[in-house]
Amino acid sequence: MSETLNKQLLHLVFGGELENLEDAKFKNVDELDIVGIFANYSAAEKAWRTKAQSTVDNAHMRYFIVHLHRFLDPDGDGKLG
Repeated sequence: MSETLNKQLLHLVFGGELENLEDAKFKNVDELDIVGIFANYSAAEKAWRTKAQSTVDNAHMRYFIVHLHRFLDPDGDGKLG
């Protein structure tokens, strides 16, 4: 298997109610919904889609996917720091 396929690409899915529709500022940070951390983008997107669709009646509720692997390994060499 190629080195790219063996990389662990962690993604965080979380969301909450926004103060307004123009900014990514949450109404109450203590009430953020941490959906989970996923091993790949596909799994994270599936979880994100499920949560986003379940809150479609609340226009201020938003869910996001954060690419954790980009924070843990910013240069992409597979090593910390």
